[in-house]
Amino acid sequence: MPSGASLSEIALPTRICSRKQIILNGFDMFTPSHLSFGQWRRPGDRAKDKRRDLTYWTDLANILERGDITALFLADTYGQHDTYRGSAEPTLRTACQFPMGDPSIPVTAMAAVTKNLCFAITMSTSYESPFVGRFGWNVVTSFKQSGADAVGLPSVEHDKRYEIADDYLRCLYKIWESSWDDDALREDAKSEVYADFSRVRWIQHETENFKINAPHILDPSPQRTPFLFQAGTSPAGMVFAATHAEGVFVSAPSPHILAPRVANIRKQAVALGRDPESIKIFAVVTPQKYQEALKYASFEAGLAFYSSNAGIDLSQYDLDKVITPDDVSVDGRVHSLMNSPKYQGADIPSWTPRNIGKAVSIGGNGPVPVGSAATVADILEEWVEIGDLDGFNVGYVTTPGSFEDLVDLLVPELRRRGRYPTVAGKTLRERVFGVGQSKLRDDHLGSTYKYDVYTADG
Repeated sequence: MPSGASLSEIALPTRICSRKQIILNGFDMFTPSHLSFGQWRRPGDRAKDKRRDLTYWTDLANILERGDITALFLADTYGQHDTYRGSAEPTLRTACQFPMGDPSIPVTAMAAVTKNLCFAITMSTSYESPFVGRFGWNVVTSFKQSGADAVGLPSVEHDKRYEIADDYLRCLYKIWESSWDDDALREDAKSEVYADFSRVRWIQHETENFKINAPHILDPSPQRTPFLFQAGTSPAGMVFAATHAEGVFVSAPSPHILAPRVANIRKQAVALGRDPESIKIFAVVTPQKYQEALKYASFEAGLAFYSSNAGIDLSQYDLDKVITPDDVSVDGRVHSLMNSPKYQGADIPSWTPRNIGKAVSIGGNGPVPVGSAATVADILEEWVEIGDLDGFNVGYVTTPGSFEDLVDLLVPELRRRGRYPTVAGKTLRERVFGVGQSKLRDDHLGSTYKYDVYTADG
């Protein structure tokens, strides 16, 4: 059993993962350095073009479409990483996820040049409303004080953020699922009836957090509710995921760290009446050509990223001090980073600032498999089996080169092994769950808000 895991966390019936199909998403961010810091300096890398040249995004979309990649998953964050050395200076100087653009902006252009590629963008329940369509939404709650300062709102305690997010989702289910009947959109030119007023319901939602009295401003998309991703692995985050998520994004340097977290999410889903297989688990992975990547890696940016997300100013410690969860000084950060030091397996180095800076500077908090396509495929299969994963968000070291390797080398190897399906379906939900499942599954909480089921008193 991995260190730090309790029996209650992993006690699920034995599951057979053998020959499970592996779902792949591209993983990017509207910033010069996403999870491999310093690589923007490399000749041929186009990360700097993201903010200046729309063809970066349309070219990337075409590469991923060519490889039959399920979706492009775009991360996002507010504010700056400013815990390391108590300043945002290392972040700005090294371009550690800064500057940052709005992820919704390039999606329209990418959708226009593709037919099958889907998109999942990150938006915060603390600050924004979500985007819908051939899309998914990565539901985040935003923890940085610098983010709250940027939008002029007070910072909210960790578990309270998830309470608000739960309320937010329930409000949105009412809007997406029960405002418009399926036949409300008439488009009847002869009788001059575009929409049947009697089939459009005003949504009333009044709680401590929200007060709404309005119909959905847009007629329903093919999915109604967008495919819902979520990335929390704290106790509150896992309850939220088991309740709302259809896809859960996880990260750790070892599958043994992920296994108890995944088991706990699936176990809680069962307790809520959901099929545990209806929650698809995606881990971040960054295949790489390691020696070349090391030449450009910014270890300082890696320390700035880890410090901000884990709530530990690593500049205060000797480079060879072993870091433990007890060193966390800021509550409510990214719990996957805070809890990873509990694991002391032989497959990862000790958690010292020196090792953290080196490891996190390439691939963030996820694995960085090195070798041929066959070797990388072996590693992905091992992670699927040990961690009970359903797929991966595949990051890049250099762009578009890493994505071209994904499409031209790794996908064919996984297909040869029978691990990578030919993806069908027009919506993201169909591409994950199968043709015909464009709407929420019946065992999902959001289905209790469907037009024919939900009433104001329901």
